[in-house]
Amino acid sequence: MTIATRRADVRLVTGAEVYDEVVLGALPAARVSVWIATANLKELRVPAQVGTRARARGQYVSVLDTLADLTDRGVDVRILHARAPSRPFAAALGRRGRLKKALALRECPRVHLKTLTIDGRLLYLGSANFTGAGLGARADSRRNFELGILTEDEHLLDATQAHFDAIWAGSQCAGCKLRALCPKPIDTLAPPRAPKVRLDAAGPRARRSA
Repeated sequence: MTIATRRADVRLVTGAEVYDEVVLGALPAARVSVWIATANLKELRVPAQVGTRARARGQYVSVLDTLADLTDRGVDVRILHARAPSRPFAAALGRRGRLKKALALRECPRVHLKTLTIDGRLLYLGSANFTGAGLGARADSRRNFELGILTEDEHLLDATQAHFDAIWAGSQCAGCKLRALCPKPIDTLAPPRAPKVRLDAAGPRARRSA
């Protein structure tokens, strides 16, 4: 994929900034879509919902509660990952029946990109996996050293979503040299691609891939 050189407004983020601004801020407010790409997929803890006893006690809960709320509201949540989810993540997902049916997971051993796209309008692109250590949920002394960018640039969003969508749709599976190692080649899966979506002043606007 060739992308013409151009200027874009981006902001460098590190440490707990991604956790605070993306995981705690933008993610729960998603209205249309959340697309996550990660090599590793592990449990990620977030503060309990405001107004609950758990929140009053200062307790943390699985980010899957956030994703469950999103899918209950009809948000398209997809996770593209390289390895099987960690046991704690799989166990937590298994306890959430509705989310397990609604959450779209696809595994590709060649996935090494780390992105989080929300509503087709906000992009995190960086080094952090979708894990507590990667996205800054842990204490400073245990958190990975990560760097990334946040942007609303439509060209970077389009290019990133197109790359994600190509992997998600299995368009690169046929010629993949790791196909024999793949637990379930994506091009053998049936569900069709959904439209890409960006939110603008006029509301949600779907844009199908060519």
